Order: sequence, then C-alpha cells, then structure tokens
Amino acid sequence: MTTHHPDLSTLMSYSAGSLPDAIATVVAAHLSVCSHCRQQVQEAEQVGISLLEELVPATMSDHAKDDILALLDETEQVPIISREEQYVPNDADIPAPFRPLLGYYLDELHWRYMAPGLKQFVLPASGSNLRLLKIAPGTCMPSHGHTGSELTMVLRGSYSDELGRFCAGDVADLDPDVQHQPVADTGEHCICLIATDAPLRFNGLVPRLLQPFFQL
Repeated sequence: MTTHHPDLSTLMSYSAGSLPDAIATVVAAHLSVCSHCRQQVQEAEQVGISLLEELVPATMSDHAKDDILALLDETEQVPIISREEQYVPNDADIPAPFRPLLGYYLDELHWRYMAPGLKQFVLPASGSNLRLLKIAPGTCMPSHGHTGSELTMVLRGSYSDELGRFCAGDVADLDPDVQHQPVADTGEHCICLIATDAPLRFNGLVPRLLQPFFQL
C-alpha cells in the first residue's frame, strides 16, 4: 500500500507525454504498483481524448502524404531485439517497466562507492539523469535542495526525512522549494530509483566539492 504519490500535475504531464524520459520512467514504475495513480492517469487521458475530439480537423495539402512517406524513409531503422535476446531479471523489487532498462538483479549491479554507507548505479543510457541509490541502514544523505525537479521511488527498504517516511512503492515528487536529508531507517539497505532534470544543491562544502565526480 503506497502512501506517497507523484503530484497530480506530474501525472497529467505523464499522460500528455510531456515529461523528460528519466522522470517518465519513475512515474511508469510507480504506476505499475499503484492503482490509485493509474486511475488518475486514465482519467487525464480521457480528458485529453475528449479535447482532441472537439478540435476542427486541419486541411492537408495534396502532397502531405508524399512528404510523410519521405520522412519515414529517412528515419534510421532501429534493430529489433527478440525477447529471447533480452535479459530481463525477474526481481520482485524492480518494477516491471524498469526491468528491461536495468538488465540485472539489484544485488548483481556494480555499485559505485560515493561515501560511507552510500553507493550509486547510473543507468548508462540516461545521461546521468536516472540512477539507483543504495543507502546503508542508519546512513544519512547529505542535506540538500534541488535546482530543478527530482522524482524518487523507493524500491527496497525505507527512508525518513522532513517530508515523512517513504517505503517501497512510495514516490517523493520534489521541486526547488524542498530541502531535506533522507536517512535509511530500517535494518536493510534502502534502494531508490531517482530521476532528476537539474543538479542537486548541497548545503555542505564536502558534498559540493565531490558533486562533479558523481554527476549529481
């Protein structure tokens, strides 16, 4: 049972297809475990469909069809990978939409050391905007704010901060007004899926100095 969800505006942007890929990935992961948010997205999509049906069709030129076919011919063909060639781990802690992107079980990942009790794994194709963070029991993240949006979903364990307690399936939808310091609050590692669209804003000197090395 999830108790923290993406903001309604985030869900509506997701239904409209206007979110950055990394943030949309976290929303999709949350939707796979949250019926409440799936219903919100379905309702937003129905509103969008109704609005589209009310639009007056635009008149197309006589050569519009030929132009579209020409563009399709110029589009680079992406190789199709069969299901047999894909390695998709069946890890219960990894939401189904995220499994094909990861390719490994959580415990098999090559976690990169950041600081005592903190490790991360950056998704190779995400441009550093999508990562997993592994926080050891009792470990505090450095106090920080945000220069843009951050969407965090707990996959395993839990953490607490100024906004409350977040357990598996919960999502923290954060903006530049939020300052917080998460701490893993159970006897197991807390693993989170995190998407950002701008760098974090650390309050301490040491985290700020190390920030470029970890692409945060």
